[in-house]
This record gives sequence, structure tokens and C-alpha cells, in this order.
Amino acid sequence: MSASGLEIADSYGAWEQFNTVAYKSYTHGGRFVNNIANGDGAASYGEYEDGAALPVGTVLAKDSFAVSGKGTVVAGPLFVMEKMPAGFDAESQDWRYTLVMPNGNVIGTTNGAGSGDVAFCIDCHVYAERDSVLFIPEEFRM
Repeated sequence: MSASGLEIADSYGAWEQFNTVAYKSYTHGGRFVNNIANGDGAASYGEYEDGAALPVGTVLAKDSFAVSGKGTVVAGPLFVMEKMPAGFDAESQDWRYTLVMPNGNVIGTTNGAGSGDVAFCIDCHVYAERDSVLFIPEEFRM
């Protein structure tokens, strides 16, 4: 992901992971995903549905992979949500979504290049019960 030029793509691996094993996320193309949060949001994210809105500066990352019928593991996109200051984008509840392909190509970023290509993120996350965040199924939580 370094080829993306995004610091997040290089640093998220050192953040706190919240799932015990990768699990299949049908809202992320049926890929297996891991849920990771930076230090700004880890404590609040770990409260799952019971917590308050996540603080500005929170970054949530979901790396992904698929497994072919022959058992080959194929890297998938990195899905990123960043909590921005109030007024960033009312439609996204002030979250900036970024989608990074395994080769580093950034498909889109909310309010940036390719913004329309990540609009589907907002369309799904708007239905979340807490601050546009969809949480890990309980059986996969730490």
C-alpha cells in the first residue's frame, strides 16, 4: 500500500486490531477483513455500540483479502474511515472515506479525487446505529 503515498497505508499495521480472526464482510465485497483503529479512536471504538461518537482524529482501517476456489489468497483493498472536524461533509457525518487498491492506486476519497467512487461507503454506513460505524460481528470481537 506504500505506493499510495498515504501515511495511513504505511502505519495502520501498528494500530490496535479488534477482531480475533479475519471474517467475511459482505458489505466489503465478500472479502475477509480485519478491523483496526488508531490511538485517537481505539478506546471509543472498543466500546462498540455502547459508546459515544468517535473523536475527531479517529482513523478506522479495514484491510481485506479474498481466497480463491483453489485456496490462493489474493490481497484486496484497504478501506479507510477518518473522523474529520465538524463541517467537513454533512452527508458522511464528517467521515472521510478512502479506498486504496493493493497496488497503491487510490480509487477515491470523500471530498477529494474520485469522491463519487467512494459514495457507496456513505450509502451503507449512514444506516449504522452509532456515528456511521458498522461494528464487528460479536463472535469475532476481541
